[in-house]
This record gives sequence, C-alpha cells and structure tokens, in this order.
Amino acid sequence: MLELPRASALIRGVVIWFAPVMCIYLVTLLADFFSIEQTVGFELWGLFVLGVLVGVWSLFFCVKVDANSPRDLPLRFNRARQRLYAYNFKYRWWNPFEKWRVVPVAYDWSQVRAERWRRTHFTAQGGAIIQFGVELSIVKPGTNQVIDRFPLTAMGADEHAWAYVCTYMQQGPDALPPPGPPRDHNDVLWCNVAMLLAPKVEWPADMDLESRTAP
Repeated sequence: MLELPRASALIRGVVIWFAPVMCIYLVTLLADFFSIEQTVGFELWGLFVLGVLVGVWSLFFCVKVDANSPRDLPLRFNRARQRLYAYNFKYRWWNPFEKWRVVPVAYDWSQVRAERWRRTHFTAQGGAIIQFGVELSIVKPGTNQVIDRFPLTAMGADEHAWAYVCTYMQQGPDALPPPGPPRDHNDVLWCNVAMLLAPKVEWPADMDLESRTAP
C-alpha cells in the first residue's frame, strides 16, 4: 500500500488568528452602536446590521477554514486490489454555517485519470500569478464520463507524484527508489493552534482494513 499526504494543499495556522480580531471588531461595533442608538437614522441601522453580519460570517469562516478541516487528506493506493482510496473533505467556503464533512471514497484504478491544469491570474498592478497542478478525475466504468474529481497534491510536485504512483501501481515498489520514513498524519507541531484543534485523520474501519490488505 502506498500512501501520499495532501496536507501541503492546505494553508493552515494563519487564518484562525484573525478570529480574535473579528471578536474585538464585533464587541467594539456593538458597544459603539448601542451607546448612540437613540440618535441614529435608518441608514446607520442598515450599516450596523451589515457590519454585524459581515463580522459574524468572518468569525465563523476564520475558525472553520483553519480548525474544521482534517489534519491531512491522504490518498492510498493499493496495488494488490488495484484500488484508490481518497480521504476527501467537502465544503463550501462561502457558507461556514453549514456542516463541512469528510467523505472517504474508493475507486478502481482503471477509473482513475490525471488532468494537468494551469491558471493565470493578474493582479491590479498587472503582475501575473501562475498556478498549476494535477487533478485526479474518476470516470464511470467503461466510459469517459467524469463522476468525481479531487486534487493530487504531494509536496507540491504533482506531476512527479503522479509518475511515482503510476509506476507503483503498474510495476510495484521494486521499480521505485526506497520511500522515506512513514509519517503520522496526526503528528502536528505543538505551536500550530489550528492543527491541534483540527480533527484527526480517521478512516472508516472497513475502508482502513481494505486499503491496507490484499484480497
């Protein structure tokens, strides 16, 4: 069994520190408003409500985007079973009030395709920001109809990671250089508050057993 981490796809431990700032903002806004509420007009009431809504949304977002995502999103490749197992996390960033959830999935290796993507963004000053990577697409058996997609991210070297995975699944571990020491996905730095609060990686028991064993 080959396991790849995808923690490098997540920027963790920074956004959560904006949560105390948003708390101070909300407290200050409420205190200032209620001290002058008798003299404000309809327009200021509207701005106050909008400010509170933005503050509450920002507070929930800062906490959930950093502390609600799992500590890692590993991929497992079982050569004996010719299966891929993905520890995916489903969320909509613009709605921090709904439940974000882990969705582990398993697919036959024959269903897996790799798609290379590249995007170019331009800043207000005219500078270009180039992003690229590899996405795994899952097709319906016997067709090219895509039924699922998720990123392949392993230390930022997506194309090399995909070549490594293909070699492992087709030729076995003997065709590859020896791997590094195993890594515990739940072992995080003591100083990273967001990662300490984040849920641990816990595969469903049946999927965990299947992904680690031969038929």
